[in-house]
Amino acid sequence: MLNTLLSTIILLLTMNTTLHEFSLKDIDGTPTDLSAYKGKVVLIVNVASFCGYTKQYTSLEKLYRTYSDKGLVILGIPSNDFGEQEPGTEEEIKSFCSTKYDVTFPMFSKIVVKGDEKAPLYQWLTSGDGDASLVGEVSWNFEKFLVGKDGKLIGRFATKMEPMAPELISAIETALSH
Repeated sequence: MLNTLLSTIILLLTMNTTLHEFSLKDIDGTPTDLSAYKGKVVLIVNVASFCGYTKQYTSLEKLYRTYSDKGLVILGIPSNDFGEQEPGTEEEIKSFCSTKYDVTFPMFSKIVVKGDEKAPLYQWLTSGDGDASLVGEVSWNFEKFLVGKDGKLIGRFATKMEPMAPELISAIETALSH
């Protein structure tokens, strides 16, 4: 009963919320207001350095380099919530991403993306932002959330969805055209 009540309260609080109302610390610890991404299409990905899907950094970077000049931003958000596959410090994560995968898209400090300690951004993302088909806990590393230029959640893509998959590219191109 209490969990249902809490879920309802969180849902009500997150309705009419946009990405632009949140802030995170970047990988260097600097507070970043996500309103800086107004007018951009944003792909939010919970990442990990020691996961079977870590190789997706390569295609995420390719996606970013292909579409960043058209208005796409990718936000890499490390999380150690799945199999402790992101145990490093922010400095170690930053070094790993830049040296092994040449990541140039914005990276942020490690946060919790599931469970009782879930960060407010992920409370909003997993609430579905009013779309029941987008509701639910993050299931693993490299799950992707697509946010439109207006800051509203418009899509969610499973871990197994490759960043350069036609379905994801189509959703990004559609969002960029609106």
